[in-house]
Amino acid sequence: MSGAAATLKPRKSPVQARSVVTVETLRVATIQVLIQEGLSRCTTTRIAERAGASVGSLYQYYPNRDALLAAVLEKHLEGIADAVERACQDHRGKTLRQMASAFVVSFLDAKLRNPKEAKALYAVAEERGGAALAARMRARIAAAVAAMLESAPDARFDDPAMVATIAVGALVGPVQALLKEDAPAQCRARQERELVVLVTAYLQAHQLTSKRPRQAGGNRRTESEAQDRRTVGRPNRARS
Repeated sequence: MSGAAATLKPRKSPVQARSVVTVETLRVATIQVLIQEGLSRCTTTRIAERAGASVGSLYQYYPNRDALLAAVLEKHLEGIADAVERACQDHRGKTLRQMASAFVVSFLDAKLRNPKEAKALYAVAEERGGAALAARMRARIAAAVAAMLESAPDARFDDPAMVATIAVGALVGPVQALLKEDAPAQCRARQERELVVLVTAYLQAHQLTSKRPRQAGGNRRTESEAQDRRTVGRPNRARS
């Protein structure tokens, strides 16, 4: 493990109920300070004050501010991955359209449950080991989507893992842009509808593309066989 990665690891995990409450309070306080004051002013002193705890209590669990920020981001991302994994598991064997809708809706529900929190954590995701955490979250989601696609009764994908990875990327980009642009809350339903259309269209287009070569080959073989059948038994006019 690199030195940089080691400094982002918590000192210890809470075991007793009181410790669990303390860590959760620190997590909530961190998000509140991030939202209200920004990353540059999100210090251990401000976090401890907001949590009603001492800085010493914070350092019992985290060696520095960045380790606490990484832990908060990781919990946020794991919540999104957990939600999508459950939805994908529940929709195995469903139609392609149902799968696409479940994937998009579960992602948006988890990601936009608290838009201010999600936006504040983007600043953390760009630093403090956030890129690696985000990549791990996307990999988990893509694996869940790929397993779901493999069970589709109305589609066959030559490379479901690749299709799932691209579908995840197609969803993450627009959602990130919408959060950064502070899109009004009333646009949520329209955003969801358009993203469902986007992902569904991609999956269905890929489905048709993967089937087309087999259908075309089959048509050519059928025509060739029909031609052979027409020539069998036909009198040879040249010899007669």
